[in-house]
Amino acid sequence: MAFRFVHTADIHLDSPLKSLALRHEGLGALIANATRQAFVRIVDLCLDEAVDALLIAGDLYDGDQTSMKTARFFAEQLYRLDAAGIRTFILRGNHDALSKITRELVLPASVFTFGGRADAIVLDRGGRLPEIVVHGLSFSSPKAPDGLLPKYKAPVQRAVNIGLMHTSLNGAPGHDPYAPCSVSDLDASGFAYWALGHIHKRSDYVGRCTVVMPGNPQGRDINEDGQKSVSLVTVDDDGGIFVEERNVSIAQFERVNVDVSGAADRRDLIETIASALKHRRATVETEHLIVRLRLTGTTPLAWTIRRDLDLIQEDIDLQAEIVGATWIEKVELVLETATPPHQTEAGDTLFELRRLITDEVGQSEGFHNAAEEFAADLVKALPVELRGLLGDDPTTRRDILNTLLSEGTDDVLARLRSPAGAGGVA
Repeated sequence: MAFRFVHTADIHLDSPLKSLALRHEGLGALIANATRQAFVRIVDLCLDEAVDALLIAGDLYDGDQTSMKTARFFAEQLYRLDAAGIRTFILRGNHDALSKITRELVLPASVFTFGGRADAIVLDRGGRLPEIVVHGLSFSSPKAPDGLLPKYKAPVQRAVNIGLMHTSLNGAPGHDPYAPCSVSDLDASGFAYWALGHIHKRSDYVGRCTVVMPGNPQGRDINEDGQKSVSLVTVDDDGGIFVEERNVSIAQFERVNVDVSGAADRRDLIETIASALKHRRATVETEHLIVRLRLTGTTPLAWTIRRDLDLIQEDIDLQAEIVGATWIEKVELVLETATPPHQTEAGDTLFELRRLITDEVGQSEGFHNAAEEFAADLVKALPVELRGLLGDDPTTRRDILNTLLSEGTDDVLARLRSPAGAGGVA
C-alpha cells in the first residue's frame, strides 16, 4: 500500500516580514504571522491528503526562540495531526540548536525528534508493504562544519529508506556551510529519498534516489522571492517515488523590472507600470504579491522621477491596490537621463556639476577614505544581521559606495532641476 508524506523545512516560525511594516501598516498586520499561517496550511495539506507522516528537515524556529506562545501554537498543530493518526518527524537544524523551547516542548507521542546521534525508525505499518525506514541526525550545536552523511546508519535492506538532513550541500549564495555533502554522495547512499533542509530555494534531483531541497514555505524578504512550496511525496507499492510541489505561502515576493523609456509623460509612466503589475499578478497564484519594482531605461523623465518619487510612489501604490492583493515593497531607479532636444549636456550646469562630483571628487582617494571611514562607523552601529549591507570585503564596499554616490548625486540634482528642464512629469 502506498506511503505518503509531506516534506518541508526552514519554516522559521514567527520570523517576521520586517521590511513591509515600514511602508504598509495594514499589510504588516495582515502577514505579521505569515510563517505561522504557512505552517497551518502545511498541516491542512497533510489532513486533506490523508498522508501518513509530516517530515520537517530543520530550522522550525528562528534562532534563540524563547516564546512559549510559539511553542503552544506548534504543539496545537501537531495535535491536529496526531488526532488524524499522522506521524511527525522533526530534525533540528542550525537555528533549532539555539532554541530553548525545542527541548522544553511537550509534544504528542506520534512526534519523533531526532537527536545528536543517528537514528533509523522502522515504521509500523501493520504488515503493509513497502517497509518504510526514516533516518535522521540533528544538529547538537549551531555549527556543523563537517559532513554528517558518514554518521548516518546504513540503509535497511529491502526497505524504502528516507533520510532527513539539514545541509548546505556544496554551498549556496547567502548560506554558511553546514554539514556539507554532494548530491552524488546522497545519490550513492542507497536511500530512496533524501528530505533536505537549510537552503531557502527549491531544488529537485532524481537519479538512483530522489533528493529534494524544498526551500522555505514562506519567503520573508525580497531575497527569498518566487513561489514557495512543500513536497507531497508518494512511495508507491513497488517503492517508486513521486513528488508533487504544493504552494502553501501567504505572500510571494517578486522582482518586477519595468522599462519606462517609452513613457512620454506621467500618465504614460503610471500606465506602463500598471500594465507590468497586472501581468505579474496574473502569473502568481499566492494570495498576496509583494513587489520590488525596478524602473529602468533612458528617458528625459529621469530627473523628475527621482525628484518626485514620493508622489509617484503614491500613484504606483494606488495602481497596485487596483490590481488587487498587490503591494509595493520598494521602488528602485536605474534610469539614464535622455537630454531633451532643446538642451545640450555640454552647456548644462547641472550636468557639469554631476560630472565634477562623480568623475573627479568621487574618484579621489581622499573622498573614498572619508567615505570608508563613515561607512565603518555606520556598520558598527548596525545590528549584526545587517552589517553586510555595505559589503563583506573592501572591493564590494567600494563598489557599493560608488553606486550610492551616483544615485545620491542624481537624487540631489533632480531636486535642483526645474520640471520644465526635466521633461515635465506632470
